[in-house]
Amino acid sequence: GIGVRAIWRRAGRGHGVRRRQVWCFAGGLLALCIALVSPLDTLSETLFSVHMVQHLVLILVAAPLLALGEPLLPALWAFPAAYRLALGRWWRASPRARRAVRVATDPLGVWLAHLAALWFWHLPRPYEAALGNDGLHALEHLSFLGTAFLFWWVVLQPIGRRRLAPAGAVVYLALTLMQRGALGVILTFARPPGDPFHDSGAAAWHTSLLEDQQLAGLIMSVPASLVY
Repeated sequence: GIGVRAIWRRAGRGHGVRRRQVWCFAGGLLALCIALVSPLDTLSETLFSVHMVQHLVLILVAAPLLALGEPLLPALWAFPAAYRLALGRWWRASPRARRAVRVATDPLGVWLAHLAALWFWHLPRPYEAALGNDGLHALEHLSFLGTAFLFWWVVLQPIGRRRLAPAGAVVYLALTLMQRGALGVILTFARPPGDPFHDSGAAAWHTSLLEDQQLAGLIMSVPASLVY
């Protein structure tokens, strides 16, 4: 907000940072609030299917909206001019930093990191460990949001030359859709493990662990596929 105000004061409202960017970024922050500090978060500890909805809000709503907000330029303008100039000089004089950013936004690396986070945290042991430990749970959400932000940044590439051509972006999304669909099918048809965290919650909602897991698998497969 500070950065946008500074840019608009210099260039005029709607210039430098478009209004659409502001609304997208605000929508991404709202989605984060819905996922992490609303009753959805509390209910996600009770039902696996609601936990899946929480993950989808992070990955398919918050992350792409934050990427469409193009936050880099406003974030830089939130600093005083002297700091911006010093940062610019450091960036031009630091090939290692530029190389690190290129590696971090490499499409193949981003795709593998995002899928690794997705599959790892849905394995029974890491999933249950995250539910039983607040630090691991925060790390799980951070890995989902961080890798998803980079994923959508690579697909949308709002600043500079597109890293992926449109046809390449379609293939990129299709491969991700297939992986997520496969995980959804596994969750839908696999036998649920003994889950001490969701067992009582499923009973309270007059459902079984199997039905709750099947619903989670369908949520991962169908709504996520529509977004991709």
